[in-house]
Amino acid sequence: MSVERSTAYRTDLPGALRPADAGRRVRLAGWVHRRRDLGGLVFVDLRDRSGRVQLSFGPDWTPPDVLERASHLSSEWVIQVEGDVHERPEGMVNPDMPTGGVEVRVTRLTVLAESATPPILVARGAGEELASEDLRLRYRYLDLRREELQRNLELRHRLAQVVRRHLASLGFWEIDTPMLTRRTPEGARDYLVPSRVHPGEFYALPQSPQIYKQLLMVSGYDRYFQIAKCLRDEDLRADRQPEFTQIDAEMSFVSEDDVFAAAESMVAAIHEEIVGEAYPLPFPRMTYAEALDRYGTDKPDTRYGLEFIDLTELLQGSTFGVFQSTSGTGDRIRAIVVPGGASLSRKELDELAPLARRNGAAGALWLKRGDEGFTGQFAKALDEGLSERLIHATGMQQGDLLVVVVGRFRGLPPAAPAGSTPGAEAALSALRLHLIGRAGVPAVRSHAWLWVTEFPLFEWDDEEGRLLAAHHPFTAPHPDDVPVLMEATAGGFLDRAGAEALFQQHLRSRAYDAVYNGNEAASGSIRIHDGTVQRHLFRALGMGEEAAEEKFGFLLEAFRYGVPPHGGFAFGFDRLAMLLAGAASLRDVIAFPKTTAARALFEGAPAPVPDEELRDLHIGVLKQGEVVG
Repeated sequence: MSVERSTAYRTDLPGALRPADAGRRVRLAGWVHRRRDLGGLVFVDLRDRSGRVQLSFGPDWTPPDVLERASHLSSEWVIQVEGDVHERPEGMVNPDMPTGGVEVRVTRLTVLAESATPPILVARGAGEELASEDLRLRYRYLDLRREELQRNLELRHRLAQVVRRHLASLGFWEIDTPMLTRRTPEGARDYLVPSRVHPGEFYALPQSPQIYKQLLMVSGYDRYFQIAKCLRDEDLRADRQPEFTQIDAEMSFVSEDDVFAAAESMVAAIHEEIVGEAYPLPFPRMTYAEALDRYGTDKPDTRYGLEFIDLTELLQGSTFGVFQSTSGTGDRIRAIVVPGGASLSRKELDELAPLARRNGAAGALWLKRGDEGFTGQFAKALDEGLSERLIHATGMQQGDLLVVVVGRFRGLPPAAPAGSTPGAEAALSALRLHLIGRAGVPAVRSHAWLWVTEFPLFEWDDEEGRLLAAHHPFTAPHPDDVPVLMEATAGGFLDRAGAEALFQQHLRSRAYDAVYNGNEAASGSIRIHDGTVQRHLFRALGMGEEAAEEKFGFLLEAFRYGVPPHGGFAFGFDRLAMLLAGAASLRDVIAFPKTTAARALFEGAPAPVPDEELRDLHIGVLKQGEVVG
């Protein structure tokens, strides 16, 4: 045991003891995890953050008064003990505990603090269910004692340390950026903080350090990073929190290749530290349009294969009416092959069409290949020659299942171009993920990273009839698309027709995402550093110089004084920790998370504030339904 971990109350950590420590006298402190009284022989599992060890109280080595007090110990009492480490007898070793080869035979016991009966189980045994999440969040300080959460938070700690070490080794400087900043009207809603000393004025809490990290590049700091707190006042989901953490980085004089190399080497260091294995570099890359074309989503899980197969020309030649009706339209016939999927029951197959309809398609069709050929919803429409060509086109083996969706697909030509309304690809993507689980499709690999590039530059706001920045308004357009942007906005602002026409050009950006096992793990972009391009992009967004100055004036002012080409990335730190820990929710890797209703149940936040304190801030609270003026 290192000197640094020994204290006035302990010489060792309970979870650190091993058979090599046998014969040592130790002093330990921690919580009573579980007590078993066998009548004259008492066993206690002592727990702290390091793990658990078995304490033994017996008449041959424990004084009678200590044995008597041990028989009254209860769960979650805090105790200190002193005793000798012994190897457990053969046949008594517990292989499920790292300390399972030893026990501490106790001679001294001090109760440091008693505990009331906990409202939730900390020492949860086999078959005992967790308390409801709301109750566990209400008593989070007890829930955090559970070994699962302690393992998760240890992983989170290790993740932060490896990120810091690795980025520093690449020449990045860790620089803090402000938590009280100016409101930016683009993107999600800001959390606002009223100023007491400036009546009627407000700070905003940062949604991300985006503007500050670009300013650091203007300031010549070349490589910046921080593990940054970000806050967004938006509707929550199971995988979203109002405050979250991201690994934020920015680099000067770089292209996408430079940014990718830095991020990939960081991920490789994370895998070596957390997963315990090397990860092959570089990551595969595919464009946004390719991802939609091959998987129907911009965050494909590539561990399983099951890429989309276009069967339009082949199946239009069948006698099946649904397929024939696609001729001369923009509709496509696309499918996935599910290895071993022919074993699914009719009830399981009947689930497919409703799932497709819930995701925007008219339905789904299926076909099995068995020992005697094809069976299924359009098997009779396949003659022998067409069947052979279908087998050649799909690679179907006996026992496989073919699932088909008909409709309008985005992706590569001849499908509808990227940026159009989501269509049949969302349905086939949902079916793909559903069938991977339902049919038990084995993963080709455990970890699959890739870059998705060339995201659309714009989104369309149909309600207001204008373009929106798909990433943020400082994202650089794809070099091949810059002339299109400049020509379209050469005359100034675009009316609705002009904006819609530009949207239909499907301009690409230099934005990119890092995708891990089907989850968006990071996003970033190469930024605009040319003032002329920036002004033309603002025009496309319907933003004149006055409006741009109002929203982003301090950044634009800085951009007048020499801006290096720059770009960066932001990894979702909480999500990365969740995925690496195999946790079910972000809340399982955050010490004090909020509920899906954005409430902190333990602290009781948010909460009302007395009127006199609000008056100091020069604000008031309207009653429900009350209108000002």
